[in-house]
Amino acid sequence: VLFRSPMGELNWLTGLIIVIAGALAGFINTLAGGGSFLTLAALNLAGLPISMANGTNRVAVLVQNVAAVAGFKKGGMSDLKRSLLLSAPAVVGSVAGALAGVQLDPDFFSKLLVVAMVAMLVVLVVNPKRFLANREFKATPLRIAVAIVAMLAIGFYSGIVQAGVGFYIIAALVLTTGSDLVKTNMHKVFIIGATTLVALIIFALNGQVNWLYGLLLAIGNGTGAWVGSNAAVKGGEKLVKIVLGVMLVVLIIRYLGIFPWFSA
Repeated sequence: VLFRSPMGELNWLTGLIIVIAGALAGFINTLAGGGSFLTLAALNLAGLPISMANGTNRVAVLVQNVAAVAGFKKGGMSDLKRSLLLSAPAVVGSVAGALAGVQLDPDFFSKLLVVAMVAMLVVLVVNPKRFLANREFKATPLRIAVAIVAMLAIGFYSGIVQAGVGFYIIAALVLTTGSDLVKTNMHKVFIIGATTLVALIIFALNGQVNWLYGLLLAIGNGTGAWVGSNAAVKGGEKLVKIVLGVMLVVLIIRYLGIFPWFSA
């Protein structure tokens, strides 16, 4: 045992797996998105039941998005009124989703995770950001109403799974509010931060958060996000999407149990 505290025990290999997974996820989330699929699998591999991995992952997600909100504000990008308006239904949905998530059977959650991974593969192939970046959508009262309903549904998904939610928020906001991708990302990190906070509280109250693992994951996540945000590698996002796609295929095979020797 490398470290023992009231939060849990940790050995060298487990700690290394968690930090590396967090760093990779932070890098992936910065350049593309969907890194939580990797951290969920890594926490599961490190010995956490998939339900506890789902709760523990929220610690790093919260830290990452709080830092992102602060970064946007420091850069002069902030619209608190609109962010709060969009976050309110998402938070309501997240509470409902998290309450459902803590009750889910682990086998069912694994299957649900596979469905989410397949959806993410479709998103990576279609690349909706490319479509959205070239079109303008005018915000109307009807579109704002649709955005609120969409945030409620996305919040519910976020409360249960969390992984990949950023893609869906971006698509929903651009199509309904007419925000450009920069402003959309500003709102996205605020919304994810708010929904993650309430979901984390619910998972923690139900004993499904390992704080030691979560803090280590957050350290790795923050490091990877910092490297990703400062990377100036040509084609970096494209490479990350390819790597993420391959990892998703591997994880789908693992969680489906297609090969018994490679099943979760």
